[in-house]
Amino acid sequence: MDQTIVSARNISKVYEMGEVKVHALQGIDMNIHKGDFTAIMGHSGSGKSTFMNIIGCLDVATSGQYLLDGVDVSKLDKDELAGLRNHKIGFVFQSFNLIARTSAIENVELPLMYNKNLTSKSRYERSMEALEAVGLADRAKHLPNQLSGGQQQRVAIARALVNDPKIVLADEPTGNLDSRTSVEVMDIFQRLNESGITVVLVTHENDIAQYANKNVVFHDGRIKKQIVVENRRFAKKELANMSNLEEEIQEEENQ
Repeated sequence: MDQTIVSARNISKVYEMGEVKVHALQGIDMNIHKGDFTAIMGHSGSGKSTFMNIIGCLDVATSGQYLLDGVDVSKLDKDELAGLRNHKIGFVFQSFNLIARTSAIENVELPLMYNKNLTSKSRYERSMEALEAVGLADRAKHLPNQLSGGQQQRVAIARALVNDPKIVLADEPTGNLDSRTSVEVMDIFQRLNESGITVVLVTHENDIAQYANKNVVFHDGRIKKQIVVENRRFAKKELANMSNLEEEIQEEENQ
């Protein structure tokens, strides 16, 4: 049985800016399999975000073939693309993209609004399950401005999970977070990946990429190298070490 979720063959993307043609992607070949945790890296302008937008069905390639879970995306119309995107993909962005005047659970419910077969009770239950999965069920009624940056990112991750996607795409998800909160967020992604969810992460931070099991480095619209992460970081272990250190410091202060 084929376990390929993302199959990109000779993907190119050209943007026309007046008389100038910008070749953002130049013949990308990549497979991402079920259960992979892949970090896509590269400097600004390397093409990593363009590639993420294409595999997320937010943009289309100029040429080449892209199959998402066996479906040839190039043959779909806008409605079919939207349906595929909503049911197969969960998105997490650096800026969280939460609606300010809407509670955490209402933000998580948003992708379910497109499913006319779900009752309001079903939407609520599924959204609560997603918030529980990221450890934020007790903040369900809070507005985004009542949550920390890390909590807002957890809500965004819950929203990405609520439709039980085949793949989660995260674009610089720790870019606006401090060091500890970044580790907490990567712990969530690693736990999701261990549960069988395929994760693709765009990052320019080498230390964040070490939480993945495979790194793909882009340069000038091409893949420079693909490597298996040998000294992989595990967020759960790091968080435990942080907690132990904090306890030791607290004990010393109390003496």
